[in-house]
Amino acid sequence: MKIGFFTDSFRPYTSGVVRSIEVFTQEYTSRGHKVYIFGPDYPLFRSKRKTPKEEDVYRFLSIPAPTFSDYIIPIPVSPQLKSTVKQINLDIIHAHSPFLLGRMGARVARRLGIPLVFTHHTLYEQYVHYFPIARKTSKRMIVNYARDFCNKCNLVITPSFPVKKYLYQMGVRAPIQVIPTGIELEEFQNTDSEWLQRNYSIKPEEKVLLFVGRVGQEKNLPFLLRAFKQVLEVVPDTKLVIVGSGPQENYLRQLCADLNIKNKVIFTGLLPRHKVVHCFASADIFAFPSVSETQGLVIGEAKASGLPVIAIKAYGTADMVSHGEDGFLTDISLRSYKNHILKLLTDENLLRQMSKNALENARYLSSSYYAELMLQNYEQLIKNKRL
Repeated sequence: MKIGFFTDSFRPYTSGVVRSIEVFTQEYTSRGHKVYIFGPDYPLFRSKRKTPKEEDVYRFLSIPAPTFSDYIIPIPVSPQLKSTVKQINLDIIHAHSPFLLGRMGARVARRLGIPLVFTHHTLYEQYVHYFPIARKTSKRMIVNYARDFCNKCNLVITPSFPVKKYLYQMGVRAPIQVIPTGIELEEFQNTDSEWLQRNYSIKPEEKVLLFVGRVGQEKNLPFLLRAFKQVLEVVPDTKLVIVGSGPQENYLRQLCADLNIKNKVIFTGLLPRHKVVHCFASADIFAFPSVSETQGLVIGEAKASGLPVIAIKAYGTADMVSHGEDGFLTDISLRSYKNHILKLLTDENLLRQMSKNALENARYLSSSYYAELMLQNYEQLIKNKRL
């Protein structure tokens, strides 16, 4: 099978969408399928570093986003695209964005009669804070735009059941399947359980709360810092490690100073993948305060490392955490969030049991299983086209 992924973000950019593309690509190619990726170029990155030659990746001219320079906007123009897709002879086009290159993929799918799949990775209306003006109007426009795009697809994929329900309520009438991005479980074996302690001078007796993700407003990190301050009042031998980068980093560092907790919070910045898995392995609890996730892929990765998860009950996170078994889903209140963290920090037996449960439950998040499920849907769409 020949599969074309159309995406508005790709490596070296780091995000859940990029990770999903990488995971599914690896699973498909390991089964003998071919994946072609149509994504943005990152000229500044490529000029600074010697990047390996990429097979089956088509890069589009891109420019920095005006309100967020770390993000790249691809220019959806390519006179050769239709002939390239015909030459490749794609069986499926899978869009990973309803905008720019995703929209371009949809157009070529329609013109060439290729089945179109779209994964609704993101609650796009939750990101209007990156718009400089008219945010309320922009929010309504984005909801309508995403709904209309979904309804032009042969199949829509959501990473969780709450998002599927949300799309139906939004007016999506296209078929929807729930297929999360799975976890490559082998990646979390043979990891270093003392990596953070060695590299960031964390004492053996200190408990480690971990956050992994983009350091942006949509991740609700000020909430986490304020909850952590209250945790320290009860369990002072605790550190919070924030792995990732983003536009809020300087603000959050200043907030740590204002809250008088800057010596208890470690910002690692962006880390390569092989170091991130060591961060998971050397922490005690995964703290995830975001309320804008469609899945929360990092929650599955935390569980694969045996970390109990403290998350706010919202959309995708509700599907990823078994409350009271491998973590806690809290109200969106500092008191609730803080109390559930303390419940684990002050009960070693509960922490140990939830860690064991998290590791056990991660077995049901295998990337191999979800890749097979996605391929079955592709095959059915191709079969339907031939009838």
